[in-house]
Amino acid sequence: MQRRLVAILAADVVGYSRLMGASEEATLSTLQAIRHEILDAKIAEHHGRIFKTTGDGLLVEFASVVDAVNSSIAIQRGMAKRNRGLSFDERIEYRIGVNIGDVIEEAGDLYGDGVNVAARLEGIAESGGICISRQVLEQVEGKIEVACRGLGRKSLKNIAKPVDAFGINLEEEAASTRFLADSDLKQEVSYCTAPDGVRLAFATVGDGMPLLKSAHYLSHLEYDWELPIRREFLLALAKDYSLTHYDARGNGLSDWDVGEISLDAWVSDMEAVVDAAGLEKFALLGLSQGVAVSIAYAARHPERVSHLVLYGGYAVGANKRPNLSEADRERLTAMRTLVKVGWGADDPTFRQIFTSSMMPSATKEQAQAFNELQRLSGSAEVAVRYIDTTNNIDVRPLLSKVKAPTLVMHTRDDRRIPIAQGRDLAAGMPGARFVALPGQDHFLLEQHPGLSLFFRELNDFLRTPH
Repeated sequence: MQRRLVAILAADVVGYSRLMGASEEATLSTLQAIRHEILDAKIAEHHGRIFKTTGDGLLVEFASVVDAVNSSIAIQRGMAKRNRGLSFDERIEYRIGVNIGDVIEEAGDLYGDGVNVAARLEGIAESGGICISRQVLEQVEGKIEVACRGLGRKSLKNIAKPVDAFGINLEEEAASTRFLADSDLKQEVSYCTAPDGVRLAFATVGDGMPLLKSAHYLSHLEYDWELPIRREFLLALAKDYSLTHYDARGNGLSDWDVGEISLDAWVSDMEAVVDAAGLEKFALLGLSQGVAVSIAYAARHPERVSHLVLYGGYAVGANKRPNLSEADRERLTAMRTLVKVGWGADDPTFRQIFTSSMMPSATKEQAQAFNELQRLSGSAEVAVRYIDTTNNIDVRPLLSKVKAPTLVMHTRDDRRIPIAQGRDLAAGMPGARFVALPGQDHFLLEQHPGLSLFFRELNDFLRTPH
């Protein structure tokens, strides 16, 4: 056995199971053509050696990390050109991860963390994207004309230590300040530190009345603007307000490797972001699980919160709700298991169950984007910890302590959080106004039938003196 230092490229087809389910023969034929015309050609051009292949992926070694990254860029640009003008069902996209590390060679195959980290980085790359480790970035900086954006410290499956991960920006824009979704809005990501040392990513974008949006699971400060799930919602907020938003601990660009996940930690994180962003008095928008966090913050800091707007939330988690039936408990257990084993997977079975509960009206593109967001925003381990924590939240004793004028909104047929939870929430807050929105989606997608009403109520509430 020989041991040596090499650069490893790991590539994998996005949605392979979906493609094979649609047509095995057509998929295999297309993949063979892509291998010959794009992958093999670009790998050979940059002096790489394919040492392992699977039905939908491959592992490649390079003596030069610059060659490995240049090969990755060439492959993804070649695939983007091939996919131009194709429909969702016709597109084939790869994710690529690149790492440099010590490996062991045996009979032409390579083993070790150098290979394993590359494979895990590929798993958290976006569709059509490239994810690299800090070691790779340090080797290629100044040698390759392409921008990178930090993705935070990632706890990767079966890898002992967290890995600093970076996404390569194939559009070669500036990494820190970016124009958002074809608008003239610009966002710059900053960082602050929670009292327990967790690094939190936050950003402020837009002009106008200061508005803080609560953090919640499944968010990413950069990809939220690009994926067709929250883009229109964020744009609408940023065009009318000075919007500050942040990624929760264990999520997005914030640290993934965190010790405590609790209501107290989430409130402490909001306090850290408010101070770091220089917010004195502001409107607070709580969404989903962020509703309970926003209530706790508003009760603790009445001098800071001018208005409180809550959407799709609850005061008490499922495990603490009275009269919870045995069937409901079984459903909660089943969903927890599905998240644990299927988070971010290409298996359409998991996607269909989870997505249908969050956004039953989602298009194919939005459902696929939701799956991508799972990969990019956090790990299955942290997702399960979030479920366990939110199911045991209880802020009912704090409802009467909120002094800020409050507007509560909830989608009438929300399949994720029943509207009764929203009504109970509003009933417990003196003077709170409740608005029911039409629709079934928990997410406020651009086609949500209640989206225009949401913004009309929000704008009227924030602009009216109380």
